[in-house]
Amino acid sequence: MYKKLYSTIAALIVCTALISEPAWTKEVQKTTLDTITVTANKQKEDIQDVPIGITAFDALTLEDKNISSLTELADFIPNLAIISGGTPGVYMPVMRGIHNEMGTYSVSTPIFVDGVPILSFSGYEDTLQNIERVEVLRGPQGTLYGKNALGGVINIITRQPSNEFEGKVSAVGAEDYRKEFSVNLNGPIVQDKLFFGLAGQFYEKDGFIKNGNTKDNENDKGHWYGKGLVNWRPVDDLSIKLIVSHLQYDDKGPNMGLSETGAAAFDPLGTMGLLASGDREVYSGFDAEGKSRTNTQSLQISYDLGKGLNLTSTTTHREYEGRNTIDWDFNPIGMMDTSSNEDYTTWSQELRLSSTTDTMKWVAGFYYDKDDNGFTTVTTSVYPTMNGVNASDSGGETYALFGQLRYALTDRLGVTGGLRYEHQDKDFQDNTGTLDSSWEDVSPKFSLDYSFTPEVMGYATVAKGFLTGGFNMQSGFTGLDKTYDKEQLWSYEVGAKARFFDNKLIVNGALFYMDIDDMQVTETVVVQNVPWTQISNAATAVSYGAELEIQARITSRLTLTGSLGYTNVEFDEFKDALDDYSGNNAPNAPAYTFSIGGIYRMENGFFAGVDMVGYGKTYGDFANTYMRDAYQLINGKIGYEADNWDIYLYCKNIFDKDYTWAGVGNGYWNLYSDPREMGLKLTCRF
Repeated sequence: MYKKLYSTIAALIVCTALISEPAWTKEVQKTTLDTITVTANKQKEDIQDVPIGITAFDALTLEDKNISSLTELADFIPNLAIISGGTPGVYMPVMRGIHNEMGTYSVSTPIFVDGVPILSFSGYEDTLQNIERVEVLRGPQGTLYGKNALGGVINIITRQPSNEFEGKVSAVGAEDYRKEFSVNLNGPIVQDKLFFGLAGQFYEKDGFIKNGNTKDNENDKGHWYGKGLVNWRPVDDLSIKLIVSHLQYDDKGPNMGLSETGAAAFDPLGTMGLLASGDREVYSGFDAEGKSRTNTQSLQISYDLGKGLNLTSTTTHREYEGRNTIDWDFNPIGMMDTSSNEDYTTWSQELRLSSTTDTMKWVAGFYYDKDDNGFTTVTTSVYPTMNGVNASDSGGETYALFGQLRYALTDRLGVTGGLRYEHQDKDFQDNTGTLDSSWEDVSPKFSLDYSFTPEVMGYATVAKGFLTGGFNMQSGFTGLDKTYDKEQLWSYEVGAKARFFDNKLIVNGALFYMDIDDMQVTETVVVQNVPWTQISNAATAVSYGAELEIQARITSRLTLTGSLGYTNVEFDEFKDALDDYSGNNAPNAPAYTFSIGGIYRMENGFFAGVDMVGYGKTYGDFANTYMRDAYQLINGKIGYEADNWDIYLYCKNIFDKDYTWAGVGNGYWNLYSDPREMGLKLTCRF
C-alpha cells in the first residue's frame, strides 16, 4: 500500500514542480552561515562569543533535520544522550557522562521552556512546536541556573509574533499508521502593541511491540498539544508576555520486555512457566497504560530602563500528572504488576537586572521556587509478600541569589566571574516516617576569553555545579540511610570558536575535565541478611572528554554539518555489598556520539538531506556486565519546496537497524529500539 502511495506522491511532486515557482527563485540564495543570537547567559549574545560549549538550532534547522522531539535533538548534540526510561513519558538525560539515578526523581540536565523548569524524569519532554530556537548548554551551569544544572541545560524558546501575520499547517502520514497534524499562527491583534501566537498538534501511531497473549499492540502512542502566547507592549520599553500550554499523552505500554536473566530471577525453579519476551513481543496478561498531562504557565515582564539596563521578572507554574500501569514480568501469571500515580507541581519566580555596555556585561538576580510532589505505587503479585503500597509526599522551597559579570580588559581579552548562593528546605513523608532537611551551596564560575582575530576566539572556564540532596523511600527501616547529601563537581574546560572564509565555515571545539565528589549512586546494603537498595553518596568519579562541531556552507545550495563527542567517566572509588566498582565506567554514558549530514537545495525547488548519527558503547550497570554495543542510524528526506508550501518523503532509520538494549535494570529487561519509519509530510505556509 505504502509503495503505491509514495509512487503517486512522487509523481505529484514532479508535476507541481513544473507549474510552481520554487522558493529559491524568489529569494537571494544564501552563501554564508546564519548568525545565531542566544540567551544562554540570560542576555542576548552571538553564540560564537559565548565562552562555553553550546549548540543552538533554529526552526529551519529543526525542520531540515526532521527533529520533532528532544530525543531526536540529542542525536545532533555532542556528548548528549536522552535515554528512554522504558515507561511512557520517562527519559534520562546524560550530558558529558553525568546523569541522576532514577531513584532521586530529578535530572542533572534540566529543561527550561520559556523559563519553566522541568527537573524530573517524568514529563521530561517537549513537542518543539512554534519554536524560535533550542539552546543546549554543556557543562555545569549552576551560577545562572542553580540546582541540578550539573551536566548542562536545555533552553527552549517560543517563536515571538510580530506585526506580520503568518501561519503554518502541516500533516504527516507514515508507517505504523502514524498520523500527525499541527498548526502554528502568529500575528498582531493591535499593530505595535498586542500580539498573539497559537500552536496545536495531534499525534497518533500504532505500537511496534506485539502482545502474544492479548494479540494487541503493546505500545501505541498518542498525544495532544496546545500552546497560546500573548505579548503586550503598552509602551516601547515594556513587554508583558504570557505563555500557557497543555500537553496530554495517552500511550499504552512500555517499550520493554523481560530478558532471559529476568525470567530466571522471577522464576528460579522454573515452576511458573515464565517466558522471556521475544523479538519485540511480550506476553503480558493485560494492556498496560501510560497517561499523563502537563499544564504550564509563564509570565515574563521585561522593562528597558535605559542606558543599557534591563529589568526582567519571570513567574512560572507547572503541573504534571502521570498514571502508569505496567506488567513487569510481561507474562499473564501476575508475578509483578504495578500501578503508579505521580503528581508534581512547581512554582518559580526569578527577578533579574542586567546591563550591557561596550566594556562590561553583567546580570544579577534573585530566584525562588516551591514544589509539591506526590508518588504512589501499588504492587500486586501471586506472591503475597510482594503485595503492597509505597506512597510518599515531598515538597520544598529554594532561595537563591546570583550574579555574573564579564569585563573587557582589552579589545581582545575578557574576564568573566560569577557566583550563586542557593539554599533549599525539603520535607518528606512516606509510610515509614516523616523527615525534613536542608541543603545549601555556593556555585562559582570564572572564565577568560581571548580573541586571536575577529573570527577566532579561545576560552578557559572553571565552574562548579551540584545536585540537590534528598530522601530515601522506606528510610524508616533500621539500617538504611534516611537522607543522601548533595553531589558536586568542579569542571575545567578549554575551547575555541572560529569562523573562516567570510562565515562560510564554523568550527567549534572543547576539551573538558570534571572531578565529581559525593556522587549519588544506588547502593546495595545488607540489613539483617536481607539486601536493600538506597541512594547514597558512596562514589567519586572523573569525567573527561572532547567535543567538535562543524558547519560549512559549501555552496549556496549545499550545507554540511558534523559533530563529535567523546566522554570517559570512571569511578575512582565505589563499592557496596555486592562488589567493588572502582575503575569501572559509569553506566548510561555513551563512549562517544557523532553526527554527520548535509542538505542540498536545487534551483528548481527540489531538495534532499541525509544524516548519519551514532552512539558508542554504553554500559547499563555499575559492574559493566550489561552493555549496548555501538550503533549508527541513517535518516533521509527528499522533496520539493515552493514559496508557500513544501512536500517531502522522509525515512528515519533507513536500514531498520535494531539497537535493542539487552539487560537494562541489572539484566532483568530488554529496552526495545524503534524500527524504521517512512512517511510523507506536507506543509503549507501563509
